[in-house]
Amino acid sequence: MTARSALRRYMLVSFLTWLPLGLMVACMVLLMTERGLGLAQVGLSVTVFSVVTASLELPTGGLADVVGRRAVLACSAVFTAAALALMSVSTAFWMFLVSGVLKGVGRALSSGPATSWYVDTLHGIEGEGADLKPGLARGGAMESVALCVGVLLGGAVPMLVPPELVTPLAVPPLLGAGAAVVLLVVVMFALPEPAHARRSLGGVLREVPATVVAGIRLAAGGAVLRRLMAAAAASGVLLMTIELLTPGRLAELAGTAERGSLFYAVVAALGYAASATGSVLAPRVARLAGSSARGAVAGAVLCALSVGSLAATAGVDGVPGLVAAGLAYLVMFAGLSVTGLLCLEMQHNAVSAAERTTVTSTSSLSLQAGGVLANSTLGVLAAQAGASAAWWVASGVVLASALLFVAMPRPGVTGSSRVPVLPERSCSG
Repeated sequence: MTARSALRRYMLVSFLTWLPLGLMVACMVLLMTERGLGLAQVGLSVTVFSVVTASLELPTGGLADVVGRRAVLACSAVFTAAALALMSVSTAFWMFLVSGVLKGVGRALSSGPATSWYVDTLHGIEGEGADLKPGLARGGAMESVALCVGVLLGGAVPMLVPPELVTPLAVPPLLGAGAAVVLLVVVMFALPEPAHARRSLGGVLREVPATVVAGIRLAAGGAVLRRLMAAAAASGVLLMTIELLTPGRLAELAGTAERGSLFYAVVAALGYAASATGSVLAPRVARLAGSSARGAVAGAVLCALSVGSLAATAGVDGVPGLVAAGLAYLVMFAGLSVTGLLCLEMQHNAVSAAERTTVTSTSSLSLQAGGVLANSTLGVLAAQAGASAAWWVASGVVLASALLFVAMPRPGVTGSSRVPVLPERSCSG
């Protein structure tokens, strides 16, 4: 396999991994409310997803490091397909909870294996000194493109489906389930797993906890990784606040749930397109800023300012309100993507192949923990003081996270792991 072939496969799997989520994101909250769930029940359902994902991040990351990337990605596709199929037919609160559990399992399983597969494959072809930024940037861009395409389709389809045939808002999750099945097929045939010794089930169960413990120790013991985990948590606070509050606000502006779904799809698609652009531009931002850490600071500040703009225009109605939200989304997701890509680069440079997926899962765990915190606090704040107050708080959290990249230590290699060495002015994480 060549580096170009590995990149093409990584980009395809990155696209298909996020397409199912993009298809259901525009209608998820609106589907729940249309079928009788209150805002508190919607929030609890989202919290269940986040808690399950967070609980399984490290075990599933360790599992991928032990049994291989392909098997874990295939299981992720199966759970995602089942979750979205169930969501489309759910009529009771408990059914949405079960769907949230299945989605959480699928999300945890998908966290890290594809990226780890690409990094390991590229290292095998070009050596440990291979430049990761271009490939990771393209993979990140494909994730954003998938979300953009998915959210547009998911928002538009309910407007085209005759309501007498099927509940319009239930169609996007069904399409997402089909996309997950396609992902399963691609993973099984397009991601060759490097040869490894056969393992018994007992051996796997014994090795996973050891891998997890090693990953936790590495993340907690290294200054670079500790800062990256905190930055991921701040991103989780922001993303949960946006996803929980924006659909209802746009539905109010639109007048109906179906129109609100379409409006949210358009606004979110603009954000995802900007995220793809941010991923592609991240290496250039790092060069212009002088280092990856300085580029991450620039992205975080830009993101915080855009969320503040979203909060400031929360009371604007009609077309001006939609335009303001769209512009804020563009800037916010571009900044978030720049910071995220540069963090990902330094994260992979700070660990060895044996720990790579586990540490990636630790980062995702931090992001989910931030989401749970936001859901349990900022959701209540929004209910009492309005969405604007919650968005202001989220903006402050992201702005404060920019300080994490100041004087970032540089990772150095010692044995099979990588540990911090003398700090420099700035470095990325």
